[in-house]
Amino acid sequence: MAKIRITQIKSAIDRPVRQKATVQALGLRNLHHTIEVEATPQILGMVKKIEHLLKVEQA
Repeated sequence: MAKIRITQIKSAIDRPVRQKATVQALGLRNLHHTIEVEATPQILGMVKKIEHLLKVEQA
């Protein structure tokens, strides 16, 4: 599987509870925090739900 690099660029404050939970489930802690994960269908689905809060790059 390919890896993707996910960076949180917008705050989860004042967002619906499900979006906050998705940010937390991805392991993002605060703004400009970056993680590198496998591009599985589950992860890609989570990213799609909160793509307005993230920056996604191929790793």
